[in-house]
Amino acid sequence: MEFEAIGTHWKITIQDKISDAKQSDIFKLIMNRIAVYDKHYSRFRNDSLVAEMSRHAGEYVLPDDAKPMFDLYEKLYKLTNGSVTPLIGNLLSDAGYDATYSLETKTLHMPSKWEDAIEYAFPRLTIKQPVLLDVGAAGKGYLVDIVGNLLLDQGVVSFTINAGGDIVHTDSEGKKIHVGLEHPNDSTSAIGVAQIGNESICGSAGNRRTWNQFHHILDPHKLESPHHIAAVWVIAKTGLLADALTTCLFFVEPEILKNEFSFEYLIVYADLTMRKSPGFNAEMFS
Repeated sequence: MEFEAIGTHWKITIQDKISDAKQSDIFKLIMNRIAVYDKHYSRFRNDSLVAEMSRHAGEYVLPDDAKPMFDLYEKLYKLTNGSVTPLIGNLLSDAGYDATYSLETKTLHMPSKWEDAIEYAFPRLTIKQPVLLDVGAAGKGYLVDIVGNLLLDQGVVSFTINAGGDIVHTDSEGKKIHVGLEHPNDSTSAIGVAQIGNESICGSAGNRRTWNQFHHILDPHKLESPHHIAAVWVIAKTGLLADALTTCLFFVEPEILKNEFSFEYLIVYADLTMRKSPGFNAEMFS
């Protein structure tokens, strides 16, 4: 099944033999689940939970699915000295990556510090001052996990989910799939092919969502996009972790993250030199 959701293209391939009626029912469940997730976390719609937080301070009860993501954000905020933060929504919007994708840059301000803006103790999030949260560093990968768990709950045990390059693959027999690694300077070619099995691979590149001098990753301290890295891929057990760590690697050395998490990585620098962890299973073309 293929569809558009949360601003990207999805392709879900189910290896299990299921009836057309069952597949139709599953598709409806998936679309409904994505809609609920979007209503909670999208900063691009006025009726979302995070939009409400941007207008009114106070104590909010988070959705049941929030704990893994917010726990991870809290940990990564500390590990990256605030470089990876959910408090970056206003900066992204002011840089031009706003609800209308205006690409018009306003005056930029450093995001608030975690301790000044929010207090997190699941299931409660206290907004000390109105702030626009953005969970884009980890949110798409996490949603792929959520959809994958929905498939498992429906008895589907072998599948691949690809949401704009955030991929989760599960196979009851442990079969692996090949994933092309897009060349950061040429979207029509690849720099290599990775293999994953019962795990996730996510990538992030500076050639996606670019405008003026910015791309979708912003340094909250320097108020600019990092350009020393062209692309990053991470293989991890979950889409949530893989997605989040691709952003982290734009800011911190892999060893800092390796002390806390199990993952493999490939970093392609602006001059196309590469750094790859020993366990990153890929054939590189150059």
